Amino acid sequence: MSENNKDKGISEIEINDQRIIANVELNLIEALIPVVALMAMLAYNIFYAGGELLGSYSNHYILLIAGFIAAVVGLLNNSSVKLMFTEVIENLNKIKVPIFILLLVGALSGTWLVSGIIPAMVYYGLQVLNPTIFLPASIVIAIIISIATGSSWTTSATVGIALIGIGTALGIPTGMVAGAVISGAYFGDKMSPLSDTTNLAPAMAGTDLFTHIRYMSLTTIPTIIITIIIFSFLSMNIETSGNADIVFLLTSIDETFNISPLLFIVPGVVVALIIMKTKPLIALSIGVLLAAVFAFIFQTDLIKELSTSSFMTVIKSIFVDTAITTDNDMLNELFSSGGMLGMMWTILLIISAMIFGGIMDGIGALARITNELLKMAKSIFGLFSSTVLSCFGLNVIASDQYLAIVIPGKMYEKAYKDRGLAPENLSRTLEDAGTVTSVLVPWNTCGAYQSQVLGVGVGEYFAYAIFNYLSPFMTLIFAGFNIKIKQLVKS
Repeated sequence: MSENNKDKGISEIEINDQRIIANVELNLIEALIPVVALMAMLAYNIFYAGGELLGSYSNHYILLIAGFIAAVVGLLNNSSVKLMFTEVIENLNKIKVPIFILLLVGALSGTWLVSGIIPAMVYYGLQVLNPTIFLPASIVIAIIISIATGSSWTTSATVGIALIGIGTALGIPTGMVAGAVISGAYFGDKMSPLSDTTNLAPAMAGTDLFTHIRYMSLTTIPTIIITIIIFSFLSMNIETSGNADIVFLLTSIDETFNISPLLFIVPGVVVALIIMKTKPLIALSIGVLLAAVFAFIFQTDLIKELSTSSFMTVIKSIFVDTAITTDNDMLNELFSSGGMLGMMWTILLIISAMIFGGIMDGIGALARITNELLKMAKSIFGLFSSTVLSCFGLNVIASDQYLAIVIPGKMYEKAYKDRGLAPENLSRTLEDAGTVTSVLVPWNTCGAYQSQVLGVGVGEYFAYAIFNYLSPFMTLIFAGFNIKIKQLVKS
């Protein structure tokens, strides 16, 4: 149970005590059949079907098919259908609050767009650029945008492209610029309450969102500080030429939105609520409502242009897609949001993963696989090391960062609890090893996306994605020296 909630007796995300089901009739080979089938289907989908084997929801269907295969394996080994169903329901109950949070995240992104908050962050962020500090400044800009949007992908596809172009004009190696952008983008992705992986990791481990973020900052902030220091050194020792011309971007933003520093009141209030340990649903709801009010105050002309009814424009930004057109194509991609509807792909993927995980648990496969993996975990450090290797291994084999969080999260939840470790230890490790290393694998969806969008191969930026490959080492250093390893609080 979270230490912050010990006086309440409950966690902000209700988690029932779960056991991993053992099945003595199921051997390791049989337990691995659904996992191998899952990975084979995902690999075929990525490498041969371009991610569209079964349409845009291919990964969802593949997870469900793998779940069906797991059920068949279980039935052949005398597993109970009722037990499988019970475990699936238990898994789905676990993610009720995270799903509501994800819906609010969609609403927040829409209202923060039409109110001008996200554009203001971009506008002021771009102005910190200076050729002599270009690389660390790029990290800071990527951090700001990624925290605001909760998406490393959106950050790279927008300001990331702009920074690559500016860096190229200055004569800075593109791999170096891409590494700075990716480092900042994934730091922001990890620390933003708007990020789907940041919501997914605590849901898998059994803790709440803001406890997870606060605890994750212990390893994440030192890692980004080291990254910025290294990039500052690199920036001071490379020759630059030309000018970082960002006037065209600033002009486009200024002509479309009414930009004011007062817009930062809204994210300031949300941050304050987070610091005050307000429940996520309340903090995010207030962020949505305040942004809606600010839209009427600051963007009167814009919301009138988007619809004949200003009220309906704001409502639409909460529930469905919103697209604001400027005279710059790059900004047009940034200034669009899917609202709550835009979160359905991620929500359905999480539900599909929970169904697969529930069936795997119900047939005893997770217990069998976990027991084999935990044989190397003779100590606390061994447990953390096993988790890191599992996360990175799934990024390599399954080519998907969500699975690199979901599967180890489900497998190791009970192991951490049995060792007397608070669940945020697991959720932090899932992010330190699962979320950030995905971009280091060329055939992983994240690595493929980043290299395509930025126009820089994984091999070119790998050495400069410093934050991403330092993160798992940092979490192992903390584990090895027993630094801030939080113990489970008994209620």
